[in-house]
Parts: sequence; structure tokens; C-alpha cells
Amino acid sequence: MAVFEIESVVTSLHSSRLRWREAQRRLLEAGSRDLPSRERLAEIVDLLKGVLYPMRLGPHELLQSGENYYVGHALASALAQLAEQATLEWRYKDRHDDDIDASAIDERVHVAIQQFAYKLPEIRDLLDCDVIAAYQGDPAAGSVDEVLLCYPGILAMIHHRLAHELYRLELPLLARIIAEHAHSATGIDIHPGAQIGAGFFIDHGTGVVIGETAVLGQRVRVYQAVTLGAKRFPSDDDGNPRKGLARHPIVEDNVVIYAGATILGRVTIGQGSVIGGNVWLTQDTPPYSNITQARSRSEAGPKPDERAAAERNYA
Repeated sequence: MAVFEIESVVTSLHSSRLRWREAQRRLLEAGSRDLPSRERLAEIVDLLKGVLYPMRLGPHELLQSGENYYVGHALASALAQLAEQATLEWRYKDRHDDDIDASAIDERVHVAIQQFAYKLPEIRDLLDCDVIAAYQGDPAAGSVDEVLLCYPGILAMIHHRLAHELYRLELPLLARIIAEHAHSATGIDIHPGAQIGAGFFIDHGTGVVIGETAVLGQRVRVYQAVTLGAKRFPSDDDGNPRKGLARHPIVEDNVVIYAGATILGRVTIGQGSVIGGNVWLTQDTPPYSNITQARSRSEAGPKPDERAAAERNYA
């Protein structure tokens, strides 16, 4: 086996780490953990999937008679581990933000994780709507179980609905890590800040991007390579992008967005509209618009009787 001289490399890397930590105010006590763990959060999400869908996403040997016992045990473990990760995030914030009260972190974590737990039944209901939307919207879907087990859009939405709740509870780093796990697995990039109504269906999914301040209504359907992004980034006095501004689209109820469409900026896509494939859109569209790439303009909406029928079909 070849032997290489590595001592100088190790020493130089140590110096690099010290310079970075000092610049980022991240000098820690020996043995302490600085940031939440990507690996631990992946394990927590796997537990939560089993909590939400024990007979489909829980352990293979689980019997229905033992569901409640398993859910209770898995949930207690997941919440305890999630609290540890939340503590790490807020301690990290404490080192960078004078507004954080370090003495109140433990209590704040307990309250936030309990609120997260209380939200899980609502998250399950939203996910059920997403599964039904995928099953009803895809003629290739053989069953709701197939959708839950196989569809990348549903996997992305499980992660998103969990991550979004953590984002709302002011744990954006945990939320972003969970979202990026789904992004890596599916190619679907949904920022945890995005607000997405019930019955959301991503068909195929690869290449979908949904930005932080996007707001989607109920029963929205998008196809692969759709982007709901920002058109421009206003800058601060130092030339850096200003954060926290509403800069992504609002998509109202019952909208369909076909493959490759790009919608940018804080524009509103009116309810019942259809956005065709490869359309580039940076302006509002009225309800029941039909936007096509060939014409690059809004076609006349459906007749009143057609519109009523469409609304009934989406109900």
C-alpha cells in the first residue's frame, strides 16, 4: 500500500477551519456540535412517514392491531430527536443574532415541537388530498397505494408539508434540510416557505421549482420542469439581494400548468386557468385564461356553461 505525506495537509486544513470559524463566529467548546445533522433529520423524517402512514410507510412487519402502539413509540422518538435538532438550530442563531434569548431556548423548543406534533393530523389530511388528486389526475395510476408508494410528487409533498410547518415555527434550517432531502431524491425543489393548498398534484415531477414566497391554491396541478420563480431581486445598499420580499407567483384554485412552463415574479394566475407547455409568463392572467406558447397571449376563456362544468369537475 502506498504511503503519502499528509501531515502538512492536515495542518493546513486545520488552519483553514479555524479561520472560517473565527470569521463566522463559530468557535466552539471541544466536542460540541455546531449545526443540525442532515443524517439525523433524514432518520426523523423516515419515522414521521411511518407515523403518518404506518401500514404503508412504516415497518414491513407491522400489523394493523399494533398501529397505535407503533405510532406512539415512533412519534415520541421522532419528537425527542427533532427537539435536539431544533435546539442546535436556535443555539446556532444565538451565536449570530442578539435578539435570541439563550436562556429561553429549551422552553421555546418544547413549545415549538409540541405545536408541530399537534399539526400532524392536519398534515395527514392534506397529504390524503394530495394522494387523491394524483390518483384522480393520472390515468396511469392503478391505486392510491401505488401513488403513495411510488410517486415522486407525493414523496416531495410529504417532505414539504412537514418542512413547511417547521418553517412556520421559525426553524428554517431544519425545514430547508428536510426539503433538500426530497430535492435530492426526486429532482423536485420546493422551498419550505411556499404555501400550497390541498389537492396539489405534481405529475412526473423532475425539474419542478417552487420558490419561497409562492402561494398555491387548492387543486393545482403542475407537470415536470415547471418553474414558479422570481423575476428580479431588489438589492440593499451593499448590492446584496433583499430577503423576505414577496417575489414568487400566486396560483389560484384549479390551475393546470403544463411541462416546461416558467412563471416569474409576484404575478397572479387566475383560478381555472391553463398554462401551456414551455410558456414564459411574467404578467397576471385573469381567471379561466388559456395561455399557449404558440400565441404567447391569453386566449378567450371558456363560455359560461363550460366554465360552470369545469368548476363542478374540480369540486
